[in-house]
Parts: sequence; C-alpha cells; structure tokens
Amino acid sequence: MADRVLVIGSGGREHALAWKLAQSPHVKHVFVAPGNAGTADNGKISNSAVSVSNHAALAQFCRDQEIRLVVVGPEVPLAAGIVDDLTAAGVRCFGPTAKAAQLESSKSFTKAFLDRHEIPTARWKSFTDPKAACSFINSANYPALVVKASGLAAGKGVIVASNKEEACKAVTEIMQDKTFGTAGETVVVEELLEGEEVSCLCFTDGITIAPMPPAQDHKRLMDGDEGPNTGGMGAYSPAPQISKQLLQKIRDTVLQKTVDGMRKEGVPYFGVLYAGLMLTKDGPKVLEFNCRFGDPECQVILPLLKTDLYEVMQAVINKKLSSSMPVWFEDSAAVTVVMASEGYPGTYPKGLEITGLSKAKELGLEVFHAGTSLKDGKVVTSGGRVLTVTAIKEDLMTALQEANKGVAAIHFKGAIYRKDIGYRAIAFLRQSRGLTYKNSGVDIAAGNTLVQKIKPLAAATSRSGCNAELGGFAGLFDLKAAGYEDPVLVSGTDGVGTKLKIAQVCKRHDTIGQDLVAMCVNDILAQGAEPLFFLDYFACGKLDVEVAQGVIAGIAEACKKAGCALLGGETAEMPGMYPPGEYDLAGFAVGAVERGQMLPQLEKIADGDVVIGVASSGVHSNGYSLVRKIVEKSSFDFSSPVGISGDQTLGDLLLTPTKIYSKTLLPVLRSGHVKAYAHITGGGLLENIPRVLPESFGVVLDALTWKIPEIFCWLHKEGNLSEEEMTRTFNCGIGAVLVVQKELAQEVLKDVQRHEAAWLIGKVVSLQKGSARVKVHNMLRALQANRSLSVHSHIQGKIQANKVKVAVLISGTGTNLEALIKSTKKPTSFAQIVLVVSNKAGVEGLRKAERAGIPTRVIDHKLYESRTEFDSAVDKVLEEFSVQLICLAGFMRILSGPFVKKWEGKILNIHPSLLPSFKGANAHKLVLQAGVRVTGCTVHFVAEEVDAGAIIFQEAVPVKVGDTVETLSERVKEAEHRAFPAALQLVASGAVQVGEAGKIYWK
Repeated sequence: MADRVLVIGSGGREHALAWKLAQSPHVKHVFVAPGNAGTADNGKISNSAVSVSNHAALAQFCRDQEIRLVVVGPEVPLAAGIVDDLTAAGVRCFGPTAKAAQLESSKSFTKAFLDRHEIPTARWKSFTDPKAACSFINSANYPALVVKASGLAAGKGVIVASNKEEACKAVTEIMQDKTFGTAGETVVVEELLEGEEVSCLCFTDGITIAPMPPAQDHKRLMDGDEGPNTGGMGAYSPAPQISKQLLQKIRDTVLQKTVDGMRKEGVPYFGVLYAGLMLTKDGPKVLEFNCRFGDPECQVILPLLKTDLYEVMQAVINKKLSSSMPVWFEDSAAVTVVMASEGYPGTYPKGLEITGLSKAKELGLEVFHAGTSLKDGKVVTSGGRVLTVTAIKEDLMTALQEANKGVAAIHFKGAIYRKDIGYRAIAFLRQSRGLTYKNSGVDIAAGNTLVQKIKPLAAATSRSGCNAELGGFAGLFDLKAAGYEDPVLVSGTDGVGTKLKIAQVCKRHDTIGQDLVAMCVNDILAQGAEPLFFLDYFACGKLDVEVAQGVIAGIAEACKKAGCALLGGETAEMPGMYPPGEYDLAGFAVGAVERGQMLPQLEKIADGDVVIGVASSGVHSNGYSLVRKIVEKSSFDFSSPVGISGDQTLGDLLLTPTKIYSKTLLPVLRSGHVKAYAHITGGGLLENIPRVLPESFGVVLDALTWKIPEIFCWLHKEGNLSEEEMTRTFNCGIGAVLVVQKELAQEVLKDVQRHEAAWLIGKVVSLQKGSARVKVHNMLRALQANRSLSVHSHIQGKIQANKVKVAVLISGTGTNLEALIKSTKKPTSFAQIVLVVSNKAGVEGLRKAERAGIPTRVIDHKLYESRTEFDSAVDKVLEEFSVQLICLAGFMRILSGPFVKKWEGKILNIHPSLLPSFKGANAHKLVLQAGVRVTGCTVHFVAEEVDAGAIIFQEAVPVKVGDTVETLSERVKEAEHRAFPAALQLVASGAVQVGEAGKIYWK
C-alpha cells in the first residue's frame, strides 16, 4: 500500500524533494507546506496550508491525512524542534533533532565540537562583545577576516573581508546594527582559508554514512564571482576537483567523525549532514555544517540519485542505512542555474508574470520553483530566488549549455542569473594536468617509509666484512675482514613458490622470509660455502607497508640464523602485475669457501659410502602446488584445527619455515670428513641426491630408518599419491643428506646430532646400466606406519556439534551449490545443508543434491498467483526442515518484502561484482564497459532492494587485457566457489551477524 508524505518548506529544494519522492512506487501523494507554484496540483504533488510553526496542529494534520513520513527541508523548523515534537506525537520524521541541528544553528557550538573531535577546521574565536571581536581581528597571528553570525541567517550570515577594517565593519553591522537580527548576538571570527570551496553531503542514520556526489555552490550574484553574497545562484555535481581518494578522506575525517562524535556526546544525528569544506593545501577543512539539503545543491544531487529516495529515508529512520545504501548514476552530471528577481539579494518586486516554463520542459529540463506563486491562473514571482533550471547530461559542459538554454527560454521582468555556473570545474577539466607516479599506482612515500622501518632490521644482521647499512646504490663485502685467504665465491638464487599463496590466505607473513633465506643458503652449502650476504626482491601490485615489513623482518631474522648480512634488496610496486593482497619473493645469497674445501669431492666418493639424512622441519618450500590441490580436494581447509589440542591450524602447520642448516652443518662440512652435501629441494629425494654424485654412482635409502613427519603421511593418504610421486616431489622428512666414508659415519653422525636430528639412511652403490640413481625402499610401509598417528591425532579437525541448518534455493545447474555442499561436508564446518529447494523441476542442481544425500523439494512458481504466495509455500517447507540460514545459489526469483523481513540477516546471496559497484544483471558486461582493472564477487545479506544488503565477504578478480564476458565470468565463478563457502562459515559460526541498525557486526 502506497503512503502519503509531507514535505516542509517552500523553496526549490522542497520542490526537488517532492519531485523525487513522488517517483517512488511506495508514495501515493506528496503534500508540500506551504509549497509554491511548482508544487501546486502537480500530479502526485499538491500544497497544504497547514501551519508548519504550530507543531501540535501539524501533528494533528499528519494523523488526519495519514501521513507516514514528514521530510523537513529548511533549517529554521529543524532548529525550532519540529522533529522532536512530531516524533513525540508518533509521526515519523526525516531530519535531526533540535539539539543535533545545533551543528547549523550555532556556529560557536559547531566550532567547539570540531575542536573536541579533532575535525579539521579554520582557527577561530567567538565573541559577544563587538570591541573584543575587533581587538582580536587586529591582533590575531593569522588573517582573522571571516566574520560569521553564530545563529541562522538564511545562508547569508558570513562575511569574508578583504582587510581588517572590513572585518571590523562586518562585526559592527552584525552585532550593533543587527543586520541578521538575533542570529548575530554572537559572532565567530575565523581564519581566512585559501583554496576551493565544495559541498559534501551524506545520508546518515546515526551510525552509517552514505556520501552523496560532491557539489559546488556559487554564492556571488554575478559571473566571475562578482557582486554581493547570496543564498546561492547555481550549483553542479559531481565536482571533479574531488577525487575518489579525497572523497574517501572527507568521508573518514569529516563526515564519519562528525556522526560518531555526535553519537558519543549523546546526540545521535539522523538525516542529511552537509559539510561546507575548503580544499586547502593542508587538506579539506570544515567551513560550516548544514543539517539538511543545501539549496540549490539539492536540485543537482537528487537528479543523480538512482535509488528510491523514500526507501533511503525510511532506512535512515529505521537505522538500517547500511543495508539500503543509495546508488547514484555514475556517468551523469547535473547543473542548476538560479533565476532571481531584480534587486536580489536586496529588495525586489513581486507579482511579475513568468513565461516560457513549458519551453524549458520541452528541452528536457527540470524547472524547480522557489519564489513563485499562482495569481489568476498565472505563475508569478514571489521571492528573491525565483526558480532553478536543472539539466542532467553526460558531462558538465553539456549540462551547463542545456541549463543556459532553459534559462534563455524563461522570462520575467528584470530576471538576473549567472551564465558561468561550473566554470571552475570546466577549467579544472580542461587544464593539462600531468600524471604522477602515485596516480599510476606507485607510492614512493610508502616505499620510503618501508625503507626506514627495515633499516634497523638489516643493521642487526651486520657481521665481519659487512655493516649491512641500507640506502646506497650497492653493498660492499670485505672478504679479508671476514678471514678468507684464497676464497671462491658461490652464489645461489631461489624463491618460495606457491607456499606464498598459503601465507597470503592465512595472512601469516612473518615466517615466509625464513623460507626464502633457507632455500638460498642451503643451496650454496652444497659447495661447502659459508653464506656471507643476502639480497631480497619483494614484488607486489600495491605496497602494503605493514605486510612488507613483516616479510622483511622474517628475512632479517633468518639472515641472523644463517650468519649472513642482509646487504640490500629491491621493493617493486607494479600496478596491474599482481592482484590486490598478493606479492612475490626472490632471494639471492652469496657465500665463500676456501679453494681447498670445496664440495662435492666427486673423485673421493666410492661404493659403500654412507648417506646421513638430516631432518627437515616439514614440507619446507617445495611441492606446494600439489599440497594446495590436495587440501582443496580434502575435507579440510587451511583454517582447520589440527593436533589433539586443536591450537594450531593446518595452514600454520604447512607454513612451518624451512630449516636453515648453514650454522649447524658448516663446521661438519669443513671437518674434511664429508665428501658431499645435497639440499633436498625441488625434485625431492629422487632428483637432488644425484646432483652431488659421480655419474657412475647412485644411492639406496631405507625409509624405515628415519622419522617421517605426519604431514607427509596425511598428504600421501589424502592425495592418493604414489611412492614415486612422494619421493620426487617432497623431502619426506629429510632436508639434507651428507655422503661420508663408512668408517667415519658414526663420528660424523654424532657431530650432526649435536644440533640436528639425523640418521644413517642408506649407502652409495655402483650403478648398473639402466638402474635408477636413487632407490627408496619401504617408503609405503613407513608412511603407513605413521598413518594412524596422522589421521587420528595430529591432523584432526574438530567436529562441530549442533551445526546450523542451511537451505539452498536454486533455479538451475547449481555450480555454487556444489561448492557449498563440499565445504559443509567438512568436519570443521559450522553449517549443514539440510534442504535444497528449486522453483524448476529436473534441473542439474537437484541431481547434485540427491547425489550428496540432501533432501530436495520442487516448488514451481508458476503454480502461484503472486510472489507472496510462492514465498509462503517456500517458507512452510523451510519451517518443516527447521532451517536457520538460507543461501541463494542461482535462484532466479525476487523474494517478496515480507519474506525478506522475516528472514532478515539469515539470507545470503552472491553477486558477480565487487558491490556496491555494478549491481543487477550483466555485471561482467558493465565491468568491461567501465574499463576497471579489478572486479570480483560479493557475498551479502539479502535486503528488499536488489544487491543492497550488508556485505559479508568479497574476493577480488583481476580483469585481464582482452577479457570477454565469457572469460571473465569463468574466473569470477572460480572466486565465487571459494567466497560463498567462506561467507557461509562466517555467518554459521556467529563470527558475522547483522545488528539492529542493519550493520555488519564481527565477533
């Protein structure tokens, strides 16, 4: 059932509000009190003569007319407490209370509030004595040239003086001559700020803010900002001077801080908050607040609103703005030009006939009336600002041209108006602005910050031969100072592979640095070399200083363990090369060995030599592409608890850093008793040992002689891997091997065992033609011997009791359904799918559910006369199965309002874009048309407005050059299959929920 709405006010702003509200299907009729000629009997809009100053009579009118919403346009009724009184009488009202409206009604209150909450503003002081004010103007250590009447002055109570004499004259006029009446009993004297003035407005429900497109007003009467100050002669939106980054800064440092501050002070702010800002060289600073839409800003902002204004206002009153965030037309610009009476802002004639209004309409323009009235069936002037002509076009230049055409078509005697509205924006757009490195995505300042943070980390790795000071073009190492006489330099380079992916998923960046160092220094040990210094390479798409610092701190710590200096490195920020949150690593180690101590000693290796195996710490850094695939196909994920106590996750276990052997094994290698050393890295046992043997020799190993960590047993079982796959891919518990003479084996073993777990694991044998160079006996038996430990103790997920019961609604193949089924089958899942409902029979999704043993129901929407009836049938089935959460997986029906309200905070949906961008159908097409470089998917709670519910989980997907809708869709689907299960677990576990204000809460 549609509602009746009352708009309070008589200006162009109120006409625009009524015009926008009347577009809502929820609105039956809009009354405007007192209104103007434009709101008199205009379709769903009409005027009312009810008194807006007599709040009791107004409340009775609302009850008599069944008014469901009152929208207050001007500031005076707000300051007079209209919202307080109507709300107390049971009338829903959009706007702040009188106490909250002090942000506009008292300049002195506002300036003190800004200071209390550290919101940037001009320096200031308030006065009730004109002499004290003038004394301050003449003695202040800054240009105190802005004089403001503290109270309400119809937008005209600010005088910007050009010198101290003018400022003192303004004080006299306001305080003694009472130019602005009682509004000037207190004046605020402010510092004159330099920069460009802009208006940033937002909707707010006291917690959440929803910024509107920024706008710019034109206060001066004549072109070129000449003439007296007015209430505003025109405006445009959006203001291109405000970048997305700057708007975000304004949102965070001004709008959100103001709303938060009012709430903390016990005066929650609801409605529209308008911040008048100066864009100074030190950043945006608040000039003033208005507690309502600006006039004429309202006339350019509301035409850009895509969402139903009535729904937004209701969401504000219901404190559910976060679930009904407004959406704006992004590829449009609006310009409005004010036509004023001759003599404005002074005295002016009234009752002059206005013609040409229909011509302006024919041009496709919106004419919002202000100072107009009806006389003998004709529209005549009745105010200073008579009307505004608004054009909505694809760009500002075209919009200004069209608005000026409309102004030229409208006539009344002595009409004055500006022809240059938006000139600053047009100049800004026309000027040739050079690109910056930061614009391109490279933040040099962030890079410099990182260097300063890691300098002490590197310095702590200093050793003989090197002081490890960062900042030069190159690093130096003094071999003589390090004690070398006849050295040979040895170098090695390596990375960490896809172990990085697990670190990034788990957000664990502190251990991956040790993997990088270990992979390099363990390699150069194969030549018998001591690692002397290390260099790192850190590459990313966007530098996150905290993440990079964590990684490099791990590298520095590992360098200390290895005994080498962190001599330098490179941080490469490369926009577009890596998706958000991802980075890559490479390392470079340089060592030295005295010429006579080099390894391997191939000529000394003989049949019967013994192989000593040195324990690994786990998987180390190789084979992780296979590891990740095994985990993906298993019933576990990286967050699954493992161990008897469950105090470690599978991700933590797999991120156990690679052992560094240089300090513990180097003395053994230098003893002269070791013929060869091999690092078991990529290629596992089968491919690394032969690298240090003569062509005619191989080795035979017995897997029962060493302890195989349980993680390998689990990987073997879960991946159904062959013995060969295990030994060719993984180290299987042996991180390094030494080849020694049989007679010295026990002695060397004891030396190694002083620092590392080690075993005699095999021997060197002469190769027969065609024989394998590495044979590993009993690997299967060794893996099986540890399997019971693996499955039942160490890697064991906690099975959740009382799982949340989930129903999935589908209409087709159910690709996301498959991912949800798989994730909920895991023992660690907090959710269990108890029902799959389809509105179509015979679809593949039903068969997938049946194969998984999940009950299904078909409820054909064609058998029901309305959405509500269909939803009621679905609701009954959900109750039958005691469903607690609903997931929409390709469900092609729009749910009715009552159903959504009943299940509020319990329906999850997934959308193929990063909301709030690219809502609705054809998201991939819109993404490609917009030319953005990153898209993705969003899991959100379902609200009555499509794709507008609170966001639970998002995953980014890069848009590649040459992408089509089909190729992009495939990659986004892959992300959906990860994101939807992750979001379901967050909600089912209680980690995420919707609060009373419709806002996401994290526990």
